[in-house]
Amino acid sequence: MSKNVPVTVARGDGIGPEIMDATLRIIEAAGARIDIEEVEVGEKVYLRGISAGIEQSAWESLRRTKVFLKAPITTPQGGGYKSLNVTTRVMFGLYANVRPCVSYYPFVDTKHPTMDVVIMRENEEDLYTGIEYRQTHDMVESLKLISRPGSEKIVRYAFEYARSHNRKKVTCFMKDNIMKLTDGLFHKVFNEIANDYPDIENEAWIVDIGSAKLADTPEAFDVIVLPNLYGDILSDIAAQVAGSVGLAGSANIGDRCAMFEAIHGSAPRRAGQNLANPSGLLLGAVMMLVHIDQPDIATSVHNAWLRTVEDGIHTYDIYKEGVSTQRVGTREFADAVIARLGQVPGQLKPVSYTSAPHHTSYTPTVSTPSAEQKDLVGVDVFLDWHSGTPDELGEKFRQVGSNGLELTMITNRGAKVWPGGMPETFTTDHWRCRFMAHTRGATIDHSQIIHLLERIDTAGYDFIKIENLYNFDGKASYSTIQGE
Repeated sequence: MSKNVPVTVARGDGIGPEIMDATLRIIEAAGARIDIEEVEVGEKVYLRGISAGIEQSAWESLRRTKVFLKAPITTPQGGGYKSLNVTTRVMFGLYANVRPCVSYYPFVDTKHPTMDVVIMRENEEDLYTGIEYRQTHDMVESLKLISRPGSEKIVRYAFEYARSHNRKKVTCFMKDNIMKLTDGLFHKVFNEIANDYPDIENEAWIVDIGSAKLADTPEAFDVIVLPNLYGDILSDIAAQVAGSVGLAGSANIGDRCAMFEAIHGSAPRRAGQNLANPSGLLLGAVMMLVHIDQPDIATSVHNAWLRTVEDGIHTYDIYKEGVSTQRVGTREFADAVIARLGQVPGQLKPVSYTSAPHHTSYTPTVSTPSAEQKDLVGVDVFLDWHSGTPDELGEKFRQVGSNGLELTMITNRGAKVWPGGMPETFTTDHWRCRFMAHTRGATIDHSQIIHLLERIDTAGYDFIKIENLYNFDGKASYSTIQGE
C-alpha cells in the first residue's frame, strides 16, 4: 500500500463548504490515499483585516504539502483586497492553468456534442499582475507585462501536455496586430518553441476571430495556449459552450506546487440550500489525484461521475425534462456518484488515467545584459495637464527641451495630437510627450533625462511618469504612435 499524500484543503465561501464536503466524501469513498490539512481562506480572513485572504499558517501548510484543493472563495469588491487565486498562483509559481472543456452530450445540453478542448492559460503575468495607478483626475493605468521566460514556460508546457495526452494540435491566441510588443513576444515565443515539436500541429489565431471560431466551431481546436486575461475569459466561454461552467475543473501547475479547483465562483446566493453542483470541484480533484500519482482512484471517480451524469441524475443547473431522470441536491448527487464507484459509462467515453508524466522544471531563457546592444534613445514624459489645446501645449512644452533632447510628438490616449493633430480627436488631462535625441540615431544618457525633468518641474508642469525609449540591437523597442 502506497503512503498517503498530504493535501491542503480549503472549504471556501458561499457554496464552497457544501461542494467540498461532497467532493471529499466521493474521493475518500473511492479510496483516495490522502491526509488532509484544512486551512481557512477567503472572505472570513479578508474581513479579519488580512487583505491577502490567507493567513501565514495556511502558507506554511501549502509549503509542506505542495498540493492545494481549494473550493471557490469570495473576494470583497473594492478596497485593497487582492484575489487569493491570483496571489497563490504568483507566490507559488503556478504558471500553467489547465482547464479541460468537454461535451457530455446528450446528457448535458450543448450545440457541440464532440467538443473536447483544453485551455492552457498563462497564470502569472499579463494584466493580472494587478499593477495599476490613478495618474490624473480622468485617467487610470493598468500595466500589461509579458516576459520571454513566462511565455516560454507556458508554451513549452502546452506542447508537453499535448504530447503526453495524445493531443494533435496546439493553437496560440493573441492580439499582436495591435499589441505588437507584448502579444508579439508571446506569438514569437510560440513560433520558436513549436519548431521543437514537429509531431504536433501548430497554428496561431488573432484572439477576436479565434474566440468567434471557438464559440462557433470548437471542434476545430485541441489545446489552446494564450496569455492570462484571454485565457480567463475564454476558458469560461469554452466551458459554457461545452455545456456548463459548473462542470469544469481546473489545475494550476508549477514546478514545486499545484492547486486544484472549480472554475466557477462561490455563488453565495445558492449557499446552504443543498443545490450546488459539485462536479467542477470534483473534476478538479480528479486532476489532483492524477497529479499525486493515484490514477487508479482518479479513473474510478471520473467514470462513476460519468455514469451518474449518463443515468440522468442531475442537479438543478443541468436538469432538463426528457433527458434527466432525477433532480437531486448536492448531497444526493455525491451519494449517487459513490453508489456507482466501480462502474463505467455505457454511452459516454470511459476514461483511463495512467501515472502523470513526471513534471520536470524547465529553465527558460533569461537574457543577460550583454546578449543584446541596448541603447537609450529618448523618453516619453507623461503629464497631468488641462489648461489649453494640444497646439498650446506643444508650443510651450518644446521650449523645455534642452541638452540634446527635443520634443517630437505629443499624444493623448495614444493618438497623435501635436504636431499636426486633428481637431476631432478627443482629449483628456493625460498627455504623453515624446523627447528624442536632437541627432537622429544618437543615444542619450540618464543625466539628460534628469535635466529635462528639472526643466519641466521648473516650468510648472506636473509630470506623472516617464518611460525610457530603447533600441535593442539598433531596433526601436517601443510602440509607434497612432497617426504618426
